[in-house]
Amino acid sequence: MKSSLKVLALGGSPRVQGNTNYLIDQALEEIAARGIATEKVVLNQYKIGPCQAHGNCREVPKCLEDDDGVWILEKFSQADGVILASPVYFGSVSAQMKTFLDRTFFLFTHGRRPKARCFGLIVLSGRGSPDEALRELGKFAGPPGSSQAKVFTVKGAVGGPGRHVRDLPELVQAARDLGRQMAEVLSSPPV
Repeated sequence: MKSSLKVLALGGSPRVQGNTNYLIDQALEEIAARGIATEKVVLNQYKIGPCQAHGNCREVPKCLEDDDGVWILEKFSQADGVILASPVYFGSVSAQMKTFLDRTFFLFTHGRRPKARCFGLIVLSGRGSPDEALRELGKFAGPPGSSQAKVFTVKGAVGGPGRHVRDLPELVQAARDLGRQMAEVLSSPPV
């Protein structure tokens, strides 16, 4: 019997066949193998405009932006587990991921925190450090030091243009481990 649990993966890379999406797929494969439903949303494939700071955000029942960000926010807030994945662009998350993260402002102004029991954070850089991008994504997994949700991370440097993460078995295994760990959290009773 299939579980009613669901993990949503949000991919911030514009490259559908790129390294970030490859690691998302590795994690989701492990989760699905354990009977948990998965869904991957590659943000670049949808129309998601930036937050427009309407000023009356708290007063309206639905984000005033009429785009795909509205339904993606709903999925994000309702998922049992969430994977946030981004390549590192100019030292932080991609523009696609940053735009989505800014749009979560609507949820937070309405007191709606994600219900996820666990988060997976995947960050890949070409050569530099993925740490700043990882910190940025970590803000959405709960306040630092909180025990709201378990957080699992995969970070690494691929080594520059033309390199594929498939050639780095330790990163591929880390993504698979992240998926397994998330599935274990979701399969156990809530604390």
